[in-house]
This record gives sequence, C-alpha cells and structure tokens, in this order.
Amino acid sequence: MKTELLKLQNDSSLCAALNLVTRVFLVTLFLLAGTSKIGAYEMTASWMEANGVPGSLLPLVIMAEVFGGILLIVGYQTRLVALGLAAFTILSAFLFHTEFSDQTQFLMFYKNLSITGGFLALMLLGGGRFSLDGQFKASH
Repeated sequence: MKTELLKLQNDSSLCAALNLVTRVFLVTLFLLAGTSKIGAYEMTASWMEANGVPGSLLPLVIMAEVFGGILLIVGYQTRLVALGLAAFTILSAFLFHTEFSDQTQFLMFYKNLSITGGFLALMLLGGGRFSLDGQFKASH
C-alpha cells in the first residue's frame, strides 16, 4: 500500500490530471450557483438583504463565483484565486448558514467548511502542470 502511494505522488501526469479534476469538482457548484443567481437576481438580492447583507453586493458575489470558478478551471493565478474563494466560502458560511436549529442550514455550514478546506489545499498545491500557471512556469 505504501509503495502505491509513493508511486502516485511521483507520477507527475497522474498528479497533474488529479489536480485538474480537483479544480473542476471544487468549482462546479460555484459556476452553477453564480449563473443561477443571474436568473434569479431580484430574489437573491432580497434574500441577501433579509440576511443583513446589502443586495448591491450581488454582482460581486456572481463575479466571485463565476469568474473565480473559470479562473480555477483554467488554472490562472490558482493559489490566489483559491485563497480568495476560501475566504468567500467561509464568510458566506458565517453570514448565511448559522441557523443550526435548521438541519439544512447546519449541513450547509459544514459543506462550506469542507469546500473551504478544498480551496486551502488547492492554494497549497497550486495549479499543477495542466493549468495556465503550469504552462507559464514551463515556458520560463
């Protein structure tokens, strides 16, 4: 078992592919959520207002989710974007999902914590070889 783990860590093609899959899996939810907020703009802004967050921040939320997601998929400024999305995700957990008497909100809070952990791990790993970051690094 230990030998197989060492092979995985040393196989740069496999690690690069898994890094890409990780980036795609982490941001799929953000891309879907961001684009759905565009279609339900007024309702989302009202929900934000009801939770004490100005609805005028909604364009920034959509940009963070959609453009941040796209940047992570292509692997541009991966560490910085992952850190930003980690901060965004933990902030939204504390702003919108702290009604722990509601089982759904309780689970959403911990879902956000888990996603934050994924972003922090990606911040440490960087974009890998199959990313724009990796291509820029290889060309210099």
